[in-house]
Amino acid sequence: MAHEFKTQTEANKAMVYHITIKGHLDSQWSGWFDGLAISPLENGETLLSGPVVDQAALYGLLRKVRDMGLPLLSVHYVSSSESETSQVNR
Repeated sequence: MAHEFKTQTEANKAMVYHITIKGHLDSQWSGWFDGLAISPLENGETLLSGPVVDQAALYGLLRKVRDMGLPLLSVHYVSSSESETSQVNR
């Protein structure tokens, strides 16, 4: 089994995620979601996006989505270069 090992720089770098939920959230919830950007989309969904330090933090965010009773639509890892050079279009 082949394993990929991250360099120390990569290991310390937060990963960027896009989490899509059904319904709209006000930007005031950003603090509750650890500072993620909250972007209401025209299709009635909300995009939570930003850096997440590790998988434990990601699971914590997903638990908050669940605890609020928000329907989770998708979780997408976005590479750092992708997040810096592209915008989400929905």
